[in-house]
Formats: sequence, structure tokens, C-alpha cells
Amino acid sequence: MGASMCGHLLAAGYRLTVHNRTKRKAERLLERGAAWADSPRTVAEHSDVVFTMVGFPTDVRTVILGSDGVLAGCRPGCVIVDMTTSEPSLAVEIAAEAAQRGVHAIDAPVSGGDVGAREARLSIMIGGQAEVVEALMPLFELLGKTIVHHGPPGCGQHAKLVNQILIASNMVGVCEGLLYAFKAGLDLQAVLRSVASGAAGSWSLTNLGPRIIANDFAPGFFVEHFIKDMGIALAEAKRMSLATPGLALAHQLYLSLQAHGGGRNGTQALQLALAELSNIDWPGRQSGASSADQ
Repeated sequence: MGASMCGHLLAAGYRLTVHNRTKRKAERLLERGAAWADSPRTVAEHSDVVFTMVGFPTDVRTVILGSDGVLAGCRPGCVIVDMTTSEPSLAVEIAAEAAQRGVHAIDAPVSGGDVGAREARLSIMIGGQAEVVEALMPLFELLGKTIVHHGPPGCGQHAKLVNQILIASNMVGVCEGLLYAFKAGLDLQAVLRSVASGAAGSWSLTNLGPRIIANDFAPGFFVEHFIKDMGIALAEAKRMSLATPGLALAHQLYLSLQAHGGGRNGTQALQLALAELSNIDWPGRQSGASSADQ
């Protein structure tokens, strides 16, 4: 996702300095004119706005607040935009730390997956100072189609957790519905045509349903990252004394999928875990759970 998003900024004429743990993943950007930096700190030293997108909250803390992190290289007036799905409390902490140095910090997690990133139609959920968000809108508009400012630091993360809660239970329904159709002997493509445009329709059914039918479990979004997101949402719900049984069930099912080797597959691979529960010989069940790791 990050490579696609950087590509949109380059295409719009912005000067770009990039860093990644694996340099070869940035080679196409470097060929297009991006400059390489050996650390997040060096990226910040050469930038007015720094976008970060990493895996886990621990990565966010290291990349932004670490001794060789982004904040250490920022000049007063610089803006940090973290697009990782992370902990709302960490977003608040980063904003406070940044403010002490005259730096602005925005949390702006996204939804839309690899396809949304490639086609620049992500949904971007933003927390931070309104005037800073407004100044960044020309950049956000290069990356997404739905851009909403939800409030002060941390609010973008809360909005993204709402997104993940909605997806979690919906994915269970998508997979169970297709399993039912399979067991009943229906033509799965015909079932999709019947239900996808009605009240049962959803982004997951339309975009991931065909992948499930084709036994395509390659990641648009990693199972292990979705488990991380659900874990954060469950912790926040507990903090708010909020019962979320649907989310808890989805989390447990995805943990089972991860335990069977599917952590690096796409979220649609939940089909394999549910097929296992009912001892259904879903096509690709034997090899699909580890296909993305090979």
C-alpha cells in the first residue's frame, strides 16, 4: 500500500524521500526519482511532511518516537502523518510529544486495502488539529476519495476501529454464506450475482467473495494485521465497558486461522478456518492456509 501511495505523490510532482526496512521494496520509487534515506530520522530531516505506515503499535513507537525516529529529525513546523492502524492512546501521546517540539502530528489510518491504494480511492480517517488537516488536504486528495476529519488526536484511530469492527463480523457472514451455498450444491458465482446487489451486499462480499470462490487467499490485508486491529478494538471496548461479542467471536476465529499457518494470508482466508470447523472439503483447504507464505 505504501509504495502505491508514494507513487501518487511522485506523479503529482512532489519531491519524495523514502525509507523502508527492505530497500529493494522501494526500488521502483527510486527509479522514478525518489531519494533514499537510511533511517526514519533522515527522512524527516529532508521533509516538510512525513507519512508513516508500518505494522504494529510497537513499530509506530519505534519509527516515530525512537532515537532514530521521525520526531528526532523533524524541524519546528514539520507535520507527521501516521497512517498505520494503531492505538488511539499512542496517537495522543505522539501528538503531545510532537507539540513540545513545535511539530504537528496527525493520525490518519486508511481503509480500502491494496486495491484502494493503487487506485487512489482510500477512505482516510483523520484525527488532529483542524487547521493542519486542512493544510494537508491536497496531499490526502491524491491518496483517497473519502476523507473525513473526526476530531482531535486519536479520533482517526477510533474511527478506523469502528471500520474494523464492522468488517470483522461481516467477514464471518460472507464466509458462512458461501460455505452454506457450497454445501447446498449451488453455483457460487450465481449466488454472488443474486445476493451481492441486494440487502446482503457489502464491500467484502463484492471484492473478496470472488477471491474466496477462486481459492485466492493472497493478502490485500494480512490476517495478522487484522488480528492486531481487532485486539486493539477489544481493548478499547473493554476500557469503555462495552460488550462486543461479535468482534470477540471473529477475533477467536481469526486466531484459529493464524494458528493453522494463515497469518500472512488475506482476511478472506477465514473461509478455511470455518470450513475446518464443519469438516467441509473446501477447494484449496489443504494448501490455501499457507499459500501466501510460500
